[in-house]
Amino acid sequence: MSDLDLLATFLEIYRRGSLTAAAAALNISQPAVSGQLARLEGQMNAVLFERSRRGAVPTPPAHELARRIASPLDQLRGALTQDADGQAHQGTVRLGAAGELTASRLVPALAPLVSGGLSLHITLGLAQDLLTGLADGELDLVVSSVRPSAGKRGLTAMPFVDEEFVLVATPTTARSVDRDRLAEDPLAALAHLPIVAYSRELPIIRRYWRSEFGRRPPNPVSMIVPDLRAVLTAVIAGVGISVLPRYLADPALAAGSLELLHHTQIQPLNTLYLVTRSGPAPASIARVQHQLRRQAETWGPL
Repeated sequence: MSDLDLLATFLEIYRRGSLTAAAAALNISQPAVSGQLARLEGQMNAVLFERSRRGAVPTPPAHELARRIASPLDQLRGALTQDADGQAHQGTVRLGAAGELTASRLVPALAPLVSGGLSLHITLGLAQDLLTGLADGELDLVVSSVRPSAGKRGLTAMPFVDEEFVLVATPTTARSVDRDRLAEDPLAALAHLPIVAYSRELPIIRRYWRSEFGRRPPNPVSMIVPDLRAVLTAVIAGVGISVLPRYLADPALAAGSLELLHHTQIQPLNTLYLVTRSGPAPASIARVQHQLRRQAETWGPL
């Protein structure tokens, strides 16, 4: 068996979340899959999956290997199917994603495929709603800010790109913060500032506060609007502070209408996933996945 076969088996386990599901997809026995995985782990001198009740849980080396090999392997597979029948450039792909990422990155990245004959129907929404639509067969592919939970069986997730988060405010608001106190007790120093959020659960903001300050934000919430572009506008207008992906905040930071309110040694990241239903993907969906992964390689963290 070639090393390429071992990598293909690894990728099936990684995407499907279990050795059993990978064996079914590859039409081989589970012991054969286990043997191939053991051989690859021996060659790499690394454990790639931890066994648990949730199935095969990827380790950090597995995440890194998947990032390196997924796009080349998919491209090789695509060459066998796309050139044979041309179906990758035809048909309709129903894509779900957040509106901000769709407008700024996904539409430009996928425009060449649409020009080549692919029809793309895009649904905008929050991650959990989109994943439910995918599981129910209403969507073909979702760019999700969360990895599907174990309760959403039948879905396969692949890391796509990382978002980098920044805490921002207007220059006037930033000057209202005591810098000495911010260095000593940032939670207390920022507590008087109202927050603008895109959801009642404060998902991005809560993650940033817990990562950087060790607790949920005690701040009052001044506005909730389910669109990060509107959150950005509200912060610029002085409604409050917020945590935003850097790709959205960068133009306002460069223009001076916003400032970084808090500096970190390592910027908090959130991984976005490409999620499909388990099983072999039609050539058109595989083509969209490949195009997005190829473009993401040029973006770096967003």
